[in-house]
Amino acid sequence: MEERMYGVVLWADASDRKAVIWCEDHGNLAFYSGPEPSAHQGMDLDAGDLIQFEIREERDYRRARNLRRVDSGYAPDLPDKLRRSGGIGRPGNVVAFPTACAC
Repeated sequence: MEERMYGVVLWADASDRKAVIWCEDHGNLAFYSGPEPSAHQGMDLDAGDLIQFEIREERDYRRARNLRRVDSGYAPDLPDKLRRSGGIGRPGNVVAFPTACAC
């Protein structure tokens, strides 16, 4: 089953066209592996970008596809906040998902 979701990019590698995304439902992280690079498709993602995407639950992970950037640099400090908190999902280390934009 696929659904649309918002998320913030925590890590991205433009050369490999891969990204790790923190999802608005605070569930497992989603992983993105983009199509082969070409001059006419794909987008470069940066940590902190707010994106909307389709998410599919695979056997061992969540896969993001059909990404659409909503706001570049929306939460640039989020990856650092999560690092300082000790990680995602640890009791007592709550980091709020950034408030959704009025897009």
